[in-house]
Amino acid sequence: MRPLRSSRGRSVVVGTVTLCLAAGWALQTPGGVSLVVPQPNINATVAQNILLSVEYFCQGVATIEWKHVSSWGTTSIVEWRSGSYVNISTVYKDRVTTFENGSIQLRNVGMRDAGYYFVTIMEEHGTNAYGTIIVNVYEIIYEDLHFVAVLFAFLAAVSAILICFMWLCNKSLHLFQKKTTHKLTASTTEEIELETIEC
Repeated sequence: MRPLRSSRGRSVVVGTVTLCLAAGWALQTPGGVSLVVPQPNINATVAQNILLSVEYFCQGVATIEWKHVSSWGTTSIVEWRSGSYVNISTVYKDRVTTFENGSIQLRNVGMRDAGYYFVTIMEEHGTNAYGTIIVNVYEIIYEDLHFVAVLFAFLAAVSAILICFMWLCNKSLHLFQKKTTHKLTASTTEEIELETIEC
């Protein structure tokens, strides 16, 4: 039993030393970058402005790069180094605003802006962090609104016709009842006169 205890004690000591060495090595590493994407899915309509929001943490100076991937291909949107330069693609020149936390705002989106947006945070010591945001862009179809308006007008017209028809039926029924009552009154009066004559 004693040899087993000593081997177990040695493995605990070796594990502890290894853990301490790994932690020390990690603390001595000069770089390090992390990235948070709070909203990985965005739904937008045509002509809307959207914010592709991220938050990065970096010990050194970072370079941020955004790319758009869709069925039309891959497009570089913007690349910048914090506190230094901003290089916006000519396609997005008047539509993109960059922020210090790594986020970008895309103005006046269209159907071609749907797809995957990839952000890369490159730290000066060589460590990178990656994030993805999926953007869905929907078109407001005015034909549907036109169809609803036409349907509503049709239903209103049908309702008006039915109301008029019910009014005419009611009026006709009233006139019919009036005539029937008048005929009954006239026939009753004739019968009374005949009985009087016979008497």
